Amino acid sequence: MPTYDYECTECKHRFEMFQSMKDDPIEKCIKCGGKVKKLIGAGAGIIFKGSGFYVNDYKKGSSNSSGSSKKVPSAAPAGSTVPPPSESASKALD
Repeated sequence: MPTYDYECTECKHRFEMFQSMKDDPIEKCIKCGGKVKKLIGAGAGIIFKGSGFYVNDYKKGSSNSSGSSKKVPSAAPAGSTVPPPSESASKALD
């Protein structure tokens, strides 16, 4: 059940109420009996508990079961520049 924040419009007393989402909002201040308004808060963030939520839970170990490692070649070696495409290559795309 969520916690809702309320503020009295007369005495400015702020308080929290732990109530079901199906319950009607509180109408009277618990301190002075005045009219209250329900405050809109940011709410609580999602809390992940247990295993299976983190990237490092799914990483494979440093040893590879097949014995070979697959490397994806990079487009260009670090520090080198790639020349602009030639005119014939750009015409082939048209």
